[in-house]
Amino acid sequence: MYHSWLDRWDERRARRGELGKKITDFILDADRAFPGAGKIASIEEFCVLAHQAVADPAFFDEPSGSDERFEWKDGWLKFPSDVATDIPPNNVVWAKVTESGSFDRAMVIFHHWNASARNRRIASFFSRRGITVVEIAMPYHFERSRPGSVHADYMLSPNLGRTIQSIRQAVLDGRKLICWLKSEGYREISVLGMSLGSWVAGLIAARDQAVSKASLFLTAGSLADMVWTGRATRSIRDSLEPVIELTDLRRAWDPLNLENYAHSLARPDLDLHVVLAKRDKVVLPALSARFMQRLENAGARPTILALNCGHYSLAVPPYILLAGLSLKRFLSCGDNSGLGWRRKR
Repeated sequence: MYHSWLDRWDERRARRGELGKKITDFILDADRAFPGAGKIASIEEFCVLAHQAVADPAFFDEPSGSDERFEWKDGWLKFPSDVATDIPPNNVVWAKVTESGSFDRAMVIFHHWNASARNRRIASFFSRRGITVVEIAMPYHFERSRPGSVHADYMLSPNLGRTIQSIRQAVLDGRKLICWLKSEGYREISVLGMSLGSWVAGLIAARDQAVSKASLFLTAGSLADMVWTGRATRSIRDSLEPVIELTDLRRAWDPLNLENYAHSLARPDLDLHVVLAKRDKVVLPALSARFMQRLENAGARPTILALNCGHYSLAVPPYILLAGLSLKRFLSCGDNSGLGWRRKR
């Protein structure tokens, strides 16, 4: 009975999230995804560039000539993004910093898609426990929103190129912030990603040796599969389905598939923590399980907490409390022992 209520609660929350969303046009827009690509007219050509990007170790690296102007005032950090878009507010990165009074540890939080508020309670909880919390605004969210937009429809959309550009921008912004934190003297840097933010946090952890701990909430590997099957992205699928098959969407968004970076996530100096929802209709459990298996095959041993709730109801007690306690244990223990279960090889 209780879980049936939870399922209905998640469905109501999903319907509320659909309000104002519109079906938009499918666009390749390859030059946004792959600067200098020029005019690409076919999905096949786009997929070739995507394949090259996966093999390019510098695709998610900070470009040369990065603008390092950081402004710090009253708990807010502001700096220019290294990816220039046609939406001026999106080109300035904002982060809310909740200091702990210690330079020992810092955690960067990457929020979920269409987030309407930062995670004040999480920031307060961990800052009181000696971890400085930095809540970065991902592209087209919060202070970076597109004027007049109700949703962050430019970050994840049927525009294949802009979606790659947006995720890449989020990764570069996050890596730039982490570099700044290191320069300020923080010894240990961790990342926490929630839903879409877990893809960003995962890509950063795979590429950036400065990250020693990564916690991924409600995650999977293939962003293409998540969009195609997820409850929250039906309007995007409705735009994609008449034009592109799932097999080609997977190839087009291959640079965003965390499964492709499983070996990097399995590096010995990175600890992984994953929180999953067994009743998730947004990130289907089968997709999460496939990603966990890929990590295991690569040699990673993440601490995994699987809760019997849905995507949205993870925020409901007791699930959010269990997730928070598991995260606290993960961040505070050097042996990576959490409240979840750990896969054994």
